[in-house]
Amino acid sequence: MARLAALRRDITTLEVDAVVNAANSSLMGGGGVDGAIHRAGGPAILEECRAVVDRQGRLPTGEAVITTAGRMPARHVIHTVGPVWTGDDPSGHDALLASCYRTALALAAEHGLASVAFPAISTGIYGFPKDRAAGIAVGTVTDAVRAHPSIEAVVFACFSDADVDRYRRLGVPEDPDLV
Repeated sequence: MARLAALRRDITTLEVDAVVNAANSSLMGGGGVDGAIHRAGGPAILEECRAVVDRQGRLPTGEAVITTAGRMPARHVIHTVGPVWTGDDPSGHDALLASCYRTALALAAEHGLASVAFPAISTGIYGFPKDRAAGIAVGTVTDAVRAHPSIEAVVFACFSDADVDRYRRLGVPEDPDLV
């Protein structure tokens, strides 16, 4: 089974096969991790995102697409759109967030990628409660990697020490040797 780790790292600097982008449905960049990934990767990411949108339209919540990582050390970016937390349909929000992790890992496996780094999808401006989101992330990733044995490592790239602690309380070790 894949090794999991929670690390306080800038996702744009990780040397993994793919980093996951908490994108908006337009795929044109934005704030938070989405903006950071687009800035770090450069125009090649935006060009491929434009081609995706031209081909299939906006990316629905819970779905994922893959592009180059441009100038980043990762090989690819897997873009997924997380749910905006409104609190009015918690189970629906939970299912959409789980779908982000599941579809991103399925796409990674489909492309033969062995290492993937995730940000805390939907927990920034989209307002998903952080503890709830971390539990969904860890549970979904743990289940999904069983279905995709080619995935060897999954990193939860955390913004703060409190975020790392949140994943550690869920049993995810801090393993700096993983990346």
